[in-house]
Amino acid sequence: MATPVRAARLCRLAGRTVSSVSVARSLPAARCYMAASTGNNLQFRLDELTAHSSLDLFKKNTAVIYRMLGLDPSHVQKNPERFQDWAVVFGDEKISGGRHYWEVTVKKSQEFRLGVAEALMSREDCVGTNGSSWVFGYAQRKWFAMTGNKMVPVAQVGKPDRVGIRLDYEAGVLELMDIEKHTTIHTIRARFKTPLCPAFGLWDGELLTHSGLEEPGGLK
Repeated sequence: MATPVRAARLCRLAGRTVSSVSVARSLPAARCYMAASTGNNLQFRLDELTAHSSLDLFKKNTAVIYRMLGLDPSHVQKNPERFQDWAVVFGDEKISGGRHYWEVTVKKSQEFRLGVAEALMSREDCVGTNGSSWVFGYAQRKWFAMTGNKMVPVAQVGKPDRVGIRLDYEAGVLELMDIEKHTTIHTIRARFKTPLCPAFGLWDGELLTHSGLEEPGGLK
């Protein structure tokens, strides 16, 4: 098994690469999402209130495209839920239990992250750089798993056009699935204690989300 290595702390800051992460601040507990899901077949849209100004949502907020210049931050509604520095967006549902499955289609992207994060995660952090988020990422033609700013390479995997994300909240398991081969590519194990949201980071191209799905039979 690959040994976790300290990540180089490289995230895109408003289209640029930086080498540090700022001190985290927690969000107020007053944030209300559309619903809390404890069952299966999670259905969500992307939450425009959380989207960084370089990210545009489309297809009724089920897809996101990265624009290098993006919107002038002064033209974006200010609120404490929005990621000001990192090109990140959350799903609009929070998950407090159950087993859930969704898929993501990747279009023309060479750098992205997919996974979950605590609903009240600091908006000053990038997903994967703290202990409040768990993601699978793709960059420099390689996959990796990341949490707490520690990166684990995911070997012997190409770049599928569409992947599955499977979450078992009570078991503390997040899995990246190859939907064509019906296999688990990699598993992240954690102890989830607070409500989670689907989380996405994107630094080029597009991501299309597919939720409300039954978990395909035969997945291993």
